[in-house]
Amino acid sequence: MKLLDTKTKNSVLQSMINYLDNDREAIIAANKKDLEAFSSDDQALYERLIVDNKKVDDMIRAVREVKEQDDPVGKTISDDTLENGLKITNKTAPFGTIMIIYESRPDVTIEAAVLAFKANNKILLKGGREAHNSNEELVKCWHKALADNNLEADWIQYMKMNREKTQEFLRNPDQPLDLIVPRGGEKLINFVKEHAKCAVLVSGRGNNFAYVSPDADPEKVIPVIVNAKTNKISGCNALDKILVDEDHPNFKDTLLTIEGALKEKDVEVIGTEKVLDYIDSDKKVENDDVWYEEFLARKAAIGTVKGLENAIDMINKYSGGHSNIILTEDEEKALTFMEQIDSAAVYHNASTRFTDGGQMGVGAELAISTDKLHHRGPLGLKQLVTNKYHVLGTGQIRK
Repeated sequence: MKLLDTKTKNSVLQSMINYLDNDREAIIAANKKDLEAFSSDDQALYERLIVDNKKVDDMIRAVREVKEQDDPVGKTISDDTLENGLKITNKTAPFGTIMIIYESRPDVTIEAAVLAFKANNKILLKGGREAHNSNEELVKCWHKALADNNLEADWIQYMKMNREKTQEFLRNPDQPLDLIVPRGGEKLINFVKEHAKCAVLVSGRGNNFAYVSPDADPEKVIPVIVNAKTNKISGCNALDKILVDEDHPNFKDTLLTIEGALKEKDVEVIGTEKVLDYIDSDKKVENDDVWYEEFLARKAAIGTVKGLENAIDMINKYSGGHSNIILTEDEEKALTFMEQIDSAAVYHNASTRFTDGGQMGVGAELAISTDKLHHRGPLGLKQLVTNKYHVLGTGQIRK
């Protein structure tokens, strides 16, 4: 695959900024067709589908941010000369071709593609049918930006395939394919992992927990929990489960206060038998499977645990490995929690909604990875490269 110089890549991105701005009416009109055709009762999916002027502005901002970032390709990671005279340099290099499979969100067509392109990768975009018109209009902008800079349209390809054709492509791709990033729910992720023959980087599944320790500051508990749950219901960094320690000195009042604050935001509260003895709701956590479930809805489950160790065990068993919170004023407890919880991000007295490339200082992100290889957390520009060893010799042979 051809390596593009930074100037060319940035010129494409500037053209893209211009087209997104100039063609925004056509983009919003195409999105309106998708919204009118939307037939599911999945509110989170619908919210992710919407493209308005603010969303177009966000797309432009994402492209501009990436344009202004340093080119991640060709950076020296290490540089050594061995006793035998071999000079070994480890440098960053493109993956090659990255396929992104995603549901609903048309902004992924911009934000994921701009990152992968700046990192010198070719991009295959497989969006959901619910966003078909929006995605086609956005890909037109990409192709015009590429053409303006004398580049082939195959740098960014939009793939119109049904489930069966996607399955066949994953098993037997008709072109080089180096990495697949599925962005969506657990069904999509499992579908890709089952059929893909190349590396799959898992992202997007939340099911995040908050543990309320006996010494938690009530002035912090409610704002953090309410923000984490309601700031963006459809976000993979939204809170779903709340565990209140049974040894909390104000156990009943804490449960009632959390329930009341969530109900004020129209959140349906369900609880375990022990919790229902103290709160107003009569909606029970019916079975163990609920603790594994990512809600993506105005719904929260409240349970109890006894002690930090049991809270850690429960969260590690059920959470999606995305973002989890401890609410405590004991820094030693917080450190233990943060060291032992197995997730991409761990929080002490702060909302999970900060698990985001822009909020964490990474800039635009392709996804939030919950994998451990090769990276966990926000996948920004610097994370969309692999590495390559350059070995310079003068005729050395191994004996």
